Amino acid sequence: MSNAPARLPPLNALRVFHTVVRHRSFRAAADELSVTPQAVSQQIKLLEDTLGAELFERRGRAIEPNEKAILLAHFVQAAFDELAEGVRRVAKSDTRNRINVNASPYFATRYLLDRITRFRETSPDADLRLTTMVELPDFVADDVDVAIQWGYGSWKGCEATLLLRDYKVICCTPDLARRIAGPETLRDMPLLHPVLSPELWPNVLRHLGVAERAGKADMQLQDAATMRRATLAGLGIGLISTIDAAEDLKLGKLVAPFGAEAMHRMPEEQIPGFYLVLPKAHRRVKTIAAFCRWTLAESWDSPDEREIRRLAGGMDGK
Repeated sequence: MSNAPARLPPLNALRVFHTVVRHRSFRAAADELSVTPQAVSQQIKLLEDTLGAELFERRGRAIEPNEKAILLAHFVQAAFDELAEGVRRVAKSDTRNRINVNASPYFATRYLLDRITRFRETSPDADLRLTTMVELPDFVADDVDVAIQWGYGSWKGCEATLLLRDYKVICCTPDLARRIAGPETLRDMPLLHPVLSPELWPNVLRHLGVAERAGKADMQLQDAATMRRATLAGLGIGLISTIDAAEDLKLGKLVAPFGAEAMHRMPEEQIPGFYLVLPKAHRRVKTIAAFCRWTLAESWDSPDEREIRRLAGGMDGK
């Protein structure tokens, strides 16, 4: 079996195909491209010959893309979008000191913003633009250069480097805590799940020795802030990030019925974290490379963070 790459059709034929699919008409495509309908027909014939497959069903003057054409059109559209983005970025290369960073909202507010001045000291000319999205952005469509993403480090097509493990604290209100006699009690209590990690609670439960459960009263929550608010409202047992948990434990708004470090003995691959994520090629841009170097050199798990964890560990009773 040959592993030789498929011969790509001429770019002009793909451009004509892309236009015909949008208009469903050779004549309308010809008008847009300022050529004759015959020239359009020739390019489509060239494309079909190259692929060895028909792409359109001819119905009198009307044409309809077939299943293969619809599939191809999806990839051609994505390719032209990538080309357009590349041209746009190169054309604006004189302003390439700008760096567009997207960070998980929790990481941005709890870690990144307090340290941004340190990056500015290392790269005073960098024009930093910060956005926050829970899910990994589309680096092209969202115009993002580098992301700091919550998860487990597996994003296809990107390189990911762990910055900080996000050990959660199992928390609930004092009222709910009074109903907890032990880990098995969790089988019949509502749990609050992070949307980005449906496997997190099941892994925690297995670690605690809890058998399967129905989970009919469980809730799915989009981000850390919503998880915290839902836990404070008594809607269920939440998995709260360390800094938030420490604040609420200290104030007595929440308790940690299984201790502040219940997740610390779980396998590391089951512990989510915050990762520096970007397409490998983006590191070739000097400003992006500078931000990556600073991010990886920064100590995110600072002495203050360890002290917060110590305080949380001392407030884990019901």
